Amino acid sequence: MPNAVEVSAGILFRDGRVLACQRRADQSHAGKWEFPGGKREAGESIEACLRRELREELGIEATVGAELWRTTHTYPGRAPVELVFFRVDAFRGEPLNRVFADLRWLPAEQLDALDFLEADRALIARLPALLRGA
Repeated sequence: MPNAVEVSAGILFRDGRVLACQRRADQSHAGKWEFPGGKREAGESIEACLRRELREELGIEATVGAELWRTTHTYPGRAPVELVFFRVDAFRGEPLNRVFADLRWLPAEQLDALDFLEADRALIARLPALLRGA
């Protein structure tokens, strides 16, 4: 089995809503929704990875909070993906859409109405309770 690809993702939480991001038509899993983040680079901590990805994708300087969820998922024909989701309550700047088809701020209870990546679905089912408990 190939080595897992390590990915960090941010659950940006503001005014009772969570930021969801839609993948572009030219990307794998086109049109699917996800949380912002990306692949960890060599020598980078998973938290530093998230800060870098949020700067690149949204133009913000984030304070990475508590780990909310961790999972491993394998898409057909791909290496496994090890995903670590962090709560992000504090960031400087207003999130700008630099790389996505769309951005939406939604209450956690409404995220399941979007067509999220399969790897994110278990988290979405638990997210309202996790955010209340954090």
